[in-house]
Amino acid sequence: MNNSRAQITAVGSYVPEKILTNEDLERMVDTNDEWIIKRTGIKERRMASEQEFTSDICVKAVENLIEKNNKSVHDVDMIIVCTMTPDFKTPSVAALVQAKLGIPHTGAIDLNAACAGFTYGLHVANGLVTAGLNKKVLVIGAETMSKITDFTDRTTCVLFGDGGGAVLVEYNEQYPSFLSSHLGSQGELGKNLYCTDLSESINGESLTTTGNITQNGREVYKWAVNTVPKGMLSVLEKTQISLQEVDWFIPHSANLRIIESICERSQFPIEKTLKSLVEYGNTSAATIPLALDKGVTEGKIKRGDKILLYGFGGGLTHAGVLLEWTV
Repeated sequence: MNNSRAQITAVGSYVPEKILTNEDLERMVDTNDEWIIKRTGIKERRMASEQEFTSDICVKAVENLIEKNNKSVHDVDMIIVCTMTPDFKTPSVAALVQAKLGIPHTGAIDLNAACAGFTYGLHVANGLVTAGLNKKVLVIGAETMSKITDFTDRTTCVLFGDGGGAVLVEYNEQYPSFLSSHLGSQGELGKNLYCTDLSESINGESLTTTGNITQNGREVYKWAVNTVPKGMLSVLEKTQISLQEVDWFIPHSANLRIIESICERSQFPIEKTLKSLVEYGNTSAATIPLALDKGVTEGKIKRGDKILLYGFGGGLTHAGVLLEWTV
């Protein structure tokens, strides 16, 4: 066990109003509802409006957190926004959130670990609070993936959606939430999932420069189902807790087939796995907080439950965090 002094005290989420269904996609590209569900498990996804950006989604997720938990964020002293779709290169999304929420005295940083972003953000927040450097940290996972998706590419446009989720991490020696974590990266595989910007090559290999997200789904699938089960065990090996004692598993909601394969390989029951992809699609750094908030709202997650979160994606990066729900 570790010596964490950080507790997750509240969670909230937000998704845009506009819904893009599989039937809508049938009218846009050569695909159909049956094909999408069979290969991804996704039924619909949410789309940000033309004038709605990641910072707007962050703010609404935090406002939802405040409303549902009767919390104040006025005294937050660090904001970490986990995203790969910032409004600007600079200022950071976190700085925009600080301004929009009127938080007077806080640090503000963005963290980009793509679909593993939220679990990385939790790891960083736990470290900051446990070390005594911060007392109250907002960790937000939010994306507007629709703004970097090519809606003429049938292999990617069926996957991605927009949304966000937020948690408060506060100093609490008596009821810490964080039990252990495990991080990893394989940058040599970055060419299998990328979004071009300034560079047109990774490790010397030329890329397709569309400015939109591009992935080799087969290679990402192989990497994920091989890497995540090992990572899950690495998280648990640092504790006295077995996989059988984990109450809920919340993996990144990339694709239902990937989640099923991870559960099969790790021998973890799919019935105890929480996901957000059916209604919201792959929202990158937002999938885990969306699923977490959904689990709390629906009364599935209860005080004392052990929850294993595992993010994985662009980088290629991955990160797992084991929590005890102490709210």
